[in-house]
Amino acid sequence: MTESNGSPSPKRGEDMPDWEKRFRAPRVSLPDWAEDAPHRSLFVSNATGTYELYAWDRATGEQRQVTDRPNGTTDGVLSPDGEWIWWFDDTDGDEFGVWRRQRFTPDASAADAAADAPAAPGLEPSYPAGLTIGRDGRTAVVGRSTDQDGSTIHLVRAGQDPVEIYRHRESAGVGDLSQDGSLIAIEHTEHGDAMHSALRVLRQDGTTVAELDDTKGGTVESGLEVLGFAPVDGDTRLLIGHQRRGRWEPLVWDVASGEETDLALELPGDVAAEWYPDGSALLVVHGFEARSELFRYDLATRDLVRVPTPPGTVSGATARPDGTVEYLWSSAAEPPVVRSTSGGVVLDPPGMRAPASVAVEDVWVPGPGGRVHALVQKPAGASRPLPTVFEIHGGPAWHDSDAFAAGPAAWVDHGYAVVRVNYRGSTGYGREWTDALKHRVGLIELEDIAAVREWAVSSGLADPERLVLTGGSWGGYLTLLGLGTQPDAWTIGIAAVPVADYVTAYHDEMEALKAMDRTLLGGTPEEVPERYEASSPLTYVDAVKAPVFISAGVNDPRCPIRQIENYVDRLVTRGAVHEVYRYDAGHGSLVVDERIKQVRLELDFAERHLGR
Repeated sequence: MTESNGSPSPKRGEDMPDWEKRFRAPRVSLPDWAEDAPHRSLFVSNATGTYELYAWDRATGEQRQVTDRPNGTTDGVLSPDGEWIWWFDDTDGDEFGVWRRQRFTPDASAADAAADAPAAPGLEPSYPAGLTIGRDGRTAVVGRSTDQDGSTIHLVRAGQDPVEIYRHRESAGVGDLSQDGSLIAIEHTEHGDAMHSALRVLRQDGTTVAELDDTKGGTVESGLEVLGFAPVDGDTRLLIGHQRRGRWEPLVWDVASGEETDLALELPGDVAAEWYPDGSALLVVHGFEARSELFRYDLATRDLVRVPTPPGTVSGATARPDGTVEYLWSSAAEPPVVRSTSGGVVLDPPGMRAPASVAVEDVWVPGPGGRVHALVQKPAGASRPLPTVFEIHGGPAWHDSDAFAAGPAAWVDHGYAVVRVNYRGSTGYGREWTDALKHRVGLIELEDIAAVREWAVSSGLADPERLVLTGGSWGGYLTLLGLGTQPDAWTIGIAAVPVADYVTAYHDEMEALKAMDRTLLGGTPEEVPERYEASSPLTYVDAVKAPVFISAGVNDPRCPIRQIENYVDRLVTRGAVHEVYRYDAGHGSLVVDERIKQVRLELDFAERHLGR
């Protein structure tokens, strides 16, 4: 076994390789803005080398770094009045902590003496389960999740003790608060299916106003999600997402009257939406076959008008009070940028620009469960067959898209083709595709990956003697499972923050993920031990032939370190070729230097073991 420590960073400036520049180039998220103070915004940036929260006063142009922690901060909410910034404070990336707050514009008054004090005094640390803040800035609804209490939701008023308004053992979370603060929408899985939520609307005292649950005869027929209350005083319309026609679509539900307005947009693929600020229209985000586009939907006329965006992926969008739309866009070839329909770039961070990469090509491959969509990137002018990296996305409820990603671009720069597979379990291809994983978890995804692998080799793209299976989180899990169940298919494996020992992972992981595992596998490890055994990489570790590199965060609550150590111990016992890199963070790192170090280790591992 080798314990990896990395190597020194190359010189900055002209000597820095393009792949590293893509990680170091300053990036910004789509800015959130305060409903009653739209000139005040909150965004995330890596400008200091660590992802942190920033406040932006658009009226003056002033930007201020809000948080400064060794392992970074990305979870923050700006109050509707623009006065307060709430941010989640955990310990070294373990995702267990408390909400803190500070003023948007700090001053030296006595009221601000305790900057970043707990925002909800009286609530013990927990995993976060949603947060929404009232328009007065003094009322909030806070969701919590712990192993001891399950899910709890609390009404928090400034100067008063928090009041618990909801509790259940199954997963639940805060959705939204109505404009007047009287109605609270929550998502819950009391029916026991953590993949498909039901909805409940509560008063501030915790009593129920309305329910929406698509469970019939003990079967959940549709997942539901909260998209937001209408941004109009006294309006009881709630915008929700549903899967009643086998894909995500928006619907307007009047929680007072019970009336449901089905929009029935004739768009293939998944559709999400948010309100325009005056409540007269919806900003529609349409995702289909790994790309996305925007529309404006007028609720009175039912006109659907396309909002022009370049081909690629819109990672976030928001409608401003003046009717313009701001959106975060990128493609596999072009780095992300925050644009506005008024023209130009909304927020352009200073400093280094990320070099472009290469475009993706679409491939559709017949698979055992239907056509499998894969995205392929390859270095220009390289001779086939190529050493090929199968980079497997996490989730599993996620999908790879035509969006900029520094990781795949780094492999391409080093002469590899990169194949990304939207296996069964991925979002964006309908509910049946996403829900196909149940009970044969991991094994189903690997059937689709194997089908695409066969295409890559038979088409002449991939060199069968130089195939890398890699991924992070669920992708890391599939990497280890694939190395054990398909030992002759892969030359090396690189797994980041993986599930390695499914039973131990279940017992050590955060409560919300326990609920998801019970849904995917049909019970606990004690109830269905054969399913956990069949889906656990540890079951097949003795069959692994390929050299394997594993990286793990020692504070990871999602793929905890103990279950990874169990897998590594078995590799050690066998004398298997492997390397392990442990770092002091959680489920990944928000520190740019750390991320670059990990990529450099992965590239070096591949170079040494592929014998190129």
